[in-house]
Amino acid sequence: MRKVIVILAVMLANFFVEAQVKTPQASPAAKVEQVVGLTNIQIDYSRPSAKGRTVYGDLVPFGKNWRTGANANTTISFSENVKVCGKDLAKGKYALYTTPKADSWDIIFYTDTNNWGLPEVWDEVKVALRVTVKPETLSKSVESFSIFLNNLSNDSGVLELSWERTIVSVPFTVPTQEAAMKSIEKTLAGPSAGDYFAAAQYFYQTNGDLNKALSWVNSAVSLSPKDKDVPYWYLRLKSLIQAKLGDKKGAIQTAKLSLEGAIKEGNADYEKMNKDSIAEWSK
Repeated sequence: MRKVIVILAVMLANFFVEAQVKTPQASPAAKVEQVVGLTNIQIDYSRPSAKGRTVYGDLVPFGKNWRTGANANTTISFSENVKVCGKDLAKGKYALYTTPKADSWDIIFYTDTNNWGLPEVWDEVKVALRVTVKPETLSKSVESFSIFLNNLSNDSGVLELSWERTIVSVPFTVPTQEAAMKSIEKTLAGPSAGDYFAAAQYFYQTNGDLNKALSWVNSAVSLSPKDKDVPYWYLRLKSLIQAKLGDKKGAIQTAKLSLEGAIKEGNADYEKMNKDSIAEWSK
């Protein structure tokens, strides 16, 4: 009898889990993803609808901070540093708050994005940027609150907030030329020390061409900053490749250099590995 009761309880539990009622959200979630030049921008927000109500000055009071949507924070993120209305804004993720007024709007980028709507306690220190723009009147009413990225070019765009008969446009610029030049210079300069090290490590670990691996790790060593010691993990890899190629004398010399670096940096693991390898290769 007890077994039957347990089985029935499990069946009922499964029924209630599977029978959860699903209904549409009053303010459905939306996402905007856009690449502007070389900058990735993402906006996550919820879209309330007017439903015959007067929005600005009533549902959304003038002169008070607004969550700029519904439900959790409306957030906007930038993969690069940008300028909004000509003012600097560091790359990162922000809550997007606004202060609507009849003749102007404050647009606020707030560093704390973990609030449900407005923060319980507003902290002005968390305001990364505040800019003021002029609202415009639309010829046609917008039923659901909408955020778009429009007027896109390689270097700029406009963040648009529209609802009812009001649209607010926030111009921004992105550092496309700067990012492109960095990419060009890095590519034309050739692989970095880290790139050569990674390639050599892969070939060593997968039993690839060890002569190529040795050439690459030598390039990694030679490209290391001249004002700093060669990374001891670079030298450790070189010694392992040399040993695998049968050059135990060279491997010991390189391992001793790696050992010196490990001791200097206080890395006990590399210190032990190098000592063990030197002892093994010296037999």
